[in-house]
Amino acid sequence: MDHNKDRLSINVAKLYYRSEYSQQQIAEELGISRPSVSRLLQYAKDKEYVRIQIFDPVEDMSHMEHQLLEKYHLKDVCVAASTLNDEQEIKKYIGLRAAEYLDSIVRDGDIIGVGWGTTMHCLANSLIPRVLRGAQIVQLEGGVTHAKGETYANEILERFAKNYSTIAQYLPLPVIFGSRDVKEMVDKDPHIRRVLELGSHANIAIFSVGTVRHNALFFRLGYTDSEEKERIQRSAVGDICSRFFNENGNISDKELDDRTVGVKLQDLCKKEHSILCSGGEAKIRSIKAALAGHYANVLITDQFTAKHLLEEKEPKH
Repeated sequence: MDHNKDRLSINVAKLYYRSEYSQQQIAEELGISRPSVSRLLQYAKDKEYVRIQIFDPVEDMSHMEHQLLEKYHLKDVCVAASTLNDEQEIKKYIGLRAAEYLDSIVRDGDIIGVGWGTTMHCLANSLIPRVLRGAQIVQLEGGVTHAKGETYANEILERFAKNYSTIAQYLPLPVIFGSRDVKEMVDKDPHIRRVLELGSHANIAIFSVGTVRHNALFFRLGYTDSEEKERIQRSAVGDICSRFFNENGNISDKELDDRTVGVKLQDLCKKEHSILCSGGEAKIRSIKAALAGHYANVLITDQFTAKHLLEEKEPKH
């Protein structure tokens, strides 16, 4: 008897959930009453022949955000829902999500430090217009290049300044100098020193993370020769504002770091909002190392990258 009831409840469930028959149609098809169909559907649920799962992408992102926040000891996490696991598509959605987040935190009088690169360019194109009184936008690293590669540095800064109806402070310099002595001499220039100090005191810093891939933007810009490039690739896993770090988040090449123009990584650790916007399979090691160094207290990424970061072992401290 029970076996027959089990079989009948399964058939009813298949017709209802798979074939999308109405309960009345099932009753007519099987020659039973409509109330019997309803009871058999409930029976199938009770016996777990039917398991209903609801996928809510917003709820799922919220769960991942909470897990990342706890695992990496962050102040805030936003996970963008990219339609494809594709590097360019991911950048676009991270840019949109970062623009929303920035709009939720910016206030009059903020000093907003901004990095450069393709992810930051996507963000700049997605900013939500807002008038900020007494605010300033400052470049976090030099943006003059030695090659045809595009940092979008000036365009990004201009869009930020226009979006918030405020002024921009530029660093009209290459991000790396050939020697420490030349870099230190440039640092003494009153204008350069003022912009660097403004960047170090910014209460909001927003930036991406780079890789040490052969086609990484930093290498395409012509800042290093082949020998220095190989040295960087041996010791580093990524960079923030062209300051390279190893897997543990520590500066990987002090000599190179001493020649770099821009915000220091230890200054990012002190920000009220230090926002890392990055995603894509190629950047997972870089993001993980940046979080291990505590250079960001806010992470904005995508769901594919978030999944990998949650599967990774705990970062070293």
